[in-house]
Parts: sequence; C-alpha cells; structure tokens
Amino acid sequence: MKKAYTKDGRLARLMKICLALPEAIQESAGRHATFLVRKDTFAYYLNDHHGDGIVSVCCKVQPGDNEALVAAHPAKFYMPAYIGPRGWVALRLDVSGLDWNEVAELVVGSYKLIAPKRLALLANSERAKAAVTSTSPRPRTGPPARKNEPRRMRSGPVKK
Repeated sequence: MKKAYTKDGRLARLMKICLALPEAIQESAGRHATFLVRKDTFAYYLNDHHGDGIVSVCCKVQPGDNEALVAAHPAKFYMPAYIGPRGWVALRLDVSGLDWNEVAELVVGSYKLIAPKRLALLANSERAKAAVTSTSPRPRTGPPARKNEPRRMRSGPVKK
C-alpha cells in the first residue's frame, strides 16, 4: 500500500473497523479500497469517485433501508452509483460531526448480510466499535490463510 494512500485518517479508521471482523481483508485500488470476506465485498471506501469530491463508505443494507436512510438524512447518506439500486447505501465520511460508532454499525450490518452464516454469527459490532479507538500495530491485508497453508510472510528486514 502506498504511503500517500494511507495518510487519510478516515481510511485508517475504516480499515480498523472492517479488518476487526472475521476473515475480512482489504484490496486497494488507487484512492479507493474494497473490503471483502471470502471473495464477497461487504464495504467500499470511495474517495472522489468519478470526480464527485465525496469521501464515503458504501455498505449493503436490508431491502428498502437505503431509500429510507437517504430520505431521513440526505446530508449524510446518498444512493451510490451503480450499486445503490441493488440495496447499497453510502455514508459520507467528509461531513462534520461524523459518528464513527454509526459507521461501525453500518459496516457490521453489511458484513452480516454478505458473510457466510457461520462468520456472520461471529461478527460483533462492539468489537468493531472498539477497533475505532484501539491502536493496532498493522491492519491485515491480502487473502486469508487457506486450510493447511500458512499466511504469507511480509518481506522486510530479518532479525537475527
């Protein structure tokens, strides 16, 4: 991951929330990020998507909830292009007074809709909310370890 990409504190906080969930991983693409659980996307981080100037997180919600959220809070929520009609909603991260607990609840709700049932039962919104304030050394990125296959080691200086 590029250093310029990680300078945005909003992405760093979102990464802590998303990667606190079981088997969640992140894939980066320019200024955007995709959060997946077993190859299925449960959240998108969008930074100036198609030049709209908005920084947001997009999450899957229950049918009809996206329209209700947008109608109730149009300053915070909007219908994202392409995926909005398929049950996704975007929460703006560039507005003042952002409640990161609300972000955590939205992300965990999306995770529970997308993840396999066994993993969805393990998802805990309190754990994700705690990740907002915790300081972990480094978030996990890359694919999860397969059965009988060790997680890839990061290259770096070798300690002797």
